[in-house]
Amino acid sequence: MRKANDKTLKDAIEQMMQVYKLKRKFNETSVIANWPQLVGTSVANRTKDIYISDKKLFVRIESSVIKHELMLIRTQIIQKINDEAQAVVVEEVVFL
Repeated sequence: MRKANDKTLKDAIEQMMQVYKLKRKFNETSVIANWPQLVGTSVANRTKDIYISDKKLFVRIESSVIKHELMLIRTQIIQKINDEAQAVVVEEVVFL
C-alpha cells in the first residue's frame, strides 16, 4: 500500500540526479555511449574521439568524406540527441 508521499524508484533517482546536478553529466555520457546508434556503426567505427563541453559536441572523424556528410546533417544530429535525452544536451556540433 502506497502512502501519499511515496515516490517510485524512477522519480526518486530523477530527483536525486537533479539535486546533485548529475543529470547533465548523465545525459552527456549517454550521448557518447549511444553514438553508434545515433549515427550508425560505419560512422562510429571511423570516429576517433568524441566528447561534450559547454553543450558543444566535439567529434573527431578520420574520414573527410564522412565528416562532410555529417556537417550536412548537423542539425538533425543535434535534434536526435536532444530528443533522445528529452533535454537540451547539445546545441552545437564541432567536427575536428
